[in-house]
Amino acid sequence: MAAEVAGKPQESAQKHRLSARLAREITGDVLFDGFSRGRYATDASFYQIMPSGVVVPRTMDEALLALAIARDEGAKVTPRGGGTSQCGQTVNDGLVVDLSKHLNRMLSLDVEGRTCVVEPGIVLDDLNRQLKKHGLWFPVDVSTASRATIGGMAGNNSCGGRSLRYGTMRDNTLSLEASLADGTLSRFGEVSRDLSELDAGAMRNLFRDMLDLGAREADEIAARFPKVQRRVGGYNLDALVPRNAPNNMAHLLVGSEGTLAFTTKVELKLWPVIRNKALGVCHFGSFYEAMDAAQHLVKLKPIAVELVDRTMIALGRDIAMFRPIIDAAIKGDPDAVLVVEFAEEDQADNLQRLKQLGELMGDLGFGWNNGPRKWGGVVEIAEPALQRGIADFRAAGLNVMMSMKQEGKPVSFVEDCAVPLPHLADYTQRLNEVFAKHGTSGTMYAHASEGCLHVRPVLNLKLEKDVKAMRAIAEEAFALVREYKGSHSGEHGDGLVRSEFHESMFGERLVADFREVKRRFDPAGVLNPGKIVDAPRMDDRSLFRFKPGYRVADLKTRLDWSAWPGAGGGFQGAVEMCNNNGACRKLEGGVMCPSYRATRNEKDLTRGRANTLRLAISGQLGPDALSSDEMMETLKLCVSCKACRHECPTGVDMAKMKIEVLAARAASHGLTLRDRLVGYLPRYAGLASRLAPLANLRNHSPLLRKLFERVAGISARRALPAFRRDVFVPPAEAVGPETGREVVLFADTFNRIYERENLEAALRVLAAGGYRVHLPRPASGSRPLCCGRTFLSAGLVDEARSELDRLVAAFAPFAARGVPIVGLEPSCLLTLRDELASLRQDSDAKAVGARALTFEEFLVREAEAGRLQLPLGTVTEKAVVHGHCHQKSFGAFRPVEQVLRFVPGLEVETIESSCCGMAGAFGYGTETYDASIEMAELSLLPAIRRADQATLVVADGTSCRHQIHDGAQREALHVARVLAMSLDRAETKPASPAAKEPGHG
Repeated sequence: MAAEVAGKPQESAQKHRLSARLAREITGDVLFDGFSRGRYATDASFYQIMPSGVVVPRTMDEALLALAIARDEGAKVTPRGGGTSQCGQTVNDGLVVDLSKHLNRMLSLDVEGRTCVVEPGIVLDDLNRQLKKHGLWFPVDVSTASRATIGGMAGNNSCGGRSLRYGTMRDNTLSLEASLADGTLSRFGEVSRDLSELDAGAMRNLFRDMLDLGAREADEIAARFPKVQRRVGGYNLDALVPRNAPNNMAHLLVGSEGTLAFTTKVELKLWPVIRNKALGVCHFGSFYEAMDAAQHLVKLKPIAVELVDRTMIALGRDIAMFRPIIDAAIKGDPDAVLVVEFAEEDQADNLQRLKQLGELMGDLGFGWNNGPRKWGGVVEIAEPALQRGIADFRAAGLNVMMSMKQEGKPVSFVEDCAVPLPHLADYTQRLNEVFAKHGTSGTMYAHASEGCLHVRPVLNLKLEKDVKAMRAIAEEAFALVREYKGSHSGEHGDGLVRSEFHESMFGERLVADFREVKRRFDPAGVLNPGKIVDAPRMDDRSLFRFKPGYRVADLKTRLDWSAWPGAGGGFQGAVEMCNNNGACRKLEGGVMCPSYRATRNEKDLTRGRANTLRLAISGQLGPDALSSDEMMETLKLCVSCKACRHECPTGVDMAKMKIEVLAARAASHGLTLRDRLVGYLPRYAGLASRLAPLANLRNHSPLLRKLFERVAGISARRALPAFRRDVFVPPAEAVGPETGREVVLFADTFNRIYERENLEAALRVLAAGGYRVHLPRPASGSRPLCCGRTFLSAGLVDEARSELDRLVAAFAPFAARGVPIVGLEPSCLLTLRDELASLRQDSDAKAVGARALTFEEFLVREAEAGRLQLPLGTVTEKAVVHGHCHQKSFGAFRPVEQVLRFVPGLEVETIESSCCGMAGAFGYGTETYDASIEMAELSLLPAIRRADQATLVVADGTSCRHQIHDGAQREALHVARVLAMSLDRAETKPASPAAKEPGHG
């Protein structure tokens, strides 16, 4: 203990010198504060090790300079890409070098030769997007393709779902350029046994030593290395043995987890893109029978056979984005399905193999009318959209499994053992018996074609008894793997989880060879020590995310978190749902995470925020961390888009969590002037409207703009929405035919005070459709109804609850009669389906939430029921439409597209955009204005600028329309106004949208 205490000042001095030198000599980010280091202390494993610091180099020269500085200062170095390793490969207590932000280019491409050279920080999906235009792709298609970097994939020797045809990362890596820890930079590629192509020197001597080792140990390697394709454990000594073909020294670095060299370039082998596919979803009433069938199904030469078990199917049905896919692809109640994928060049070949698959299932004795053990058959999937949906569901398998809202979670440690296919059924059966013996059960999914299943027993690693069970399960599972001559590490690498077991798997002699390789490459142990060789015990709890003594003190929370366990009424459990798998790091598709897409900073990422919250509430960032300035900086660029709520398969709802943090901040630090101006807008809007010329002076005076920027933090570069005297006032308590079907129109604050035309257009459309439209007034007081959205954005939860209480009192009588409640502003209307349920759980509030529909959702529902008759005419030829984030989060955007297609002759083009960047008050902030514009410039504003003047621009969100106006000088319209324009141009004969759009729902 004395030595440990004595060592701390020396350690602190070293960290200070390292930080100072890096800050002086590197232009990239140098992060040594506790909050930043905490965000890099975890990966997708259950480990947590606080690094001494983090550097995010701008160039590869800076990365190598950081390595040199760290070496000089005696610090370890861990290179990091997406940080999604499941075995603890990317956590260490030295310097983390994040290559993903800047070092992510494709450096060269040889289309004819089908090769490319890339920087290690490039993400697989980004690479494949660039290759697709040339008809090529890199086929090591890991499930984390939207965030996995090529450098990380090389470090782990990743495999992907289609390795049956394309092989592993090693099989597709032609060469690497890398630096040794001492700074020696060299190319690692094919060499002859005599090394005649190399000049004399250090690298020739190193390669000679390695080839000599391979020759010396060839018999031992042949005897002890598992004969399965998915063997990624240890160092690839088999790449060094004598052979007819040249040895490739890059293959020794592949799978070395950053412990041998620091990769600077990767040369890859490319393949033609898959043009045609057919899927057969093979159903089984017995899990054992499914595993036994895999060895037969691969004989049809599919490119993949992927397992989805009963647990994953059940969890998928509970996730909104996957439920339609499950319903379409799954028949009955299978114990497991195997998704068999064919991808020959000719689709006729694929369909023929699909037919043969059905025949083979019959030959194996399976039928839809059989008893449970032999129940089954094939559901054929030829439709590309459903194929993509199934692929997305399978790719999200890990996160789907981790979506359990309980203390115990599926834990990765025997995650991807691989056994020969003939033994797969017996292995999985015996493994389940091991789980049961230790009081748990497991989830299984993934690569049945390779005998490599992702197997995770459910454990609570906060409990010592479950940690002991994990250790026992690991030892017994690895013994089974040895018995079947399989590999204990089949895809996700060694890291901290499996490295200590190498001796029992490979034998003492080969592990000594592993150490010899490490010492020869990195004698000082600078590069990512503790992985592959000289590893700690996998169950050393001092290295865990939940260390002994981990606890969260009870928190006073304002929202309902009761669906999760833990302190703060479940807030702790909700925060801990983040498993660090990094789905929020995707750069295209969906919405999540818009701020990260703009900045590429770990801080500005749902994962980074969730990690910071977990560290804060558990006391690891000091007292009062939850309401600290550093926490506000962490959440500063969160635009509360709610995309994570929908797109994160574990359901991390950062927008809701941010409300709790803002409430804690308001309670401890009070409100800023900007918080008051934003939060209390509904309260003073009436007065501001009556004094509109005075209230709008700020927009017309550069001096007042500067003053507002200084005192209120509202950017002088941004015009505020203009108040107007002619605000919307309901013409009556109800409009439209007295005998019409009833509907309530929610006149939200923003449309009421800024854009009354939208409400008037909606009234006109609904009345034209024959509806009796109610405009309820508050039960008491003259102030109009409000959803409390602005108060929530300032952390004023009690004020928001007060507003919602007034709204519920006015709307509940209608909701009780089943009358739909329709709104125009997505963020306001959807508050009734989201935050209202977190503030009130009574029957009135539930009824109001259940009846709340966006304007378009209501119209589509009525059209589908054959009740909507609108006389619509041609407006223009084309409209481009941007979806509000909350519409996308709640699955309410497709109705927008459908309703616009009610307009005769209107071509509707959806802009593939994330958040517009305005996000309520976010885009007005002095410190957030630039990020707001960056988000808009990712895709939204360029798409608007490309649209000609005759094209309508459509956006339902008030903020979205304002951003479009500011950034592209175009006026965007609410859908209600487009329909009103269409009514103006209608012929006398009414047209039914439902009749014109058969099957549009």
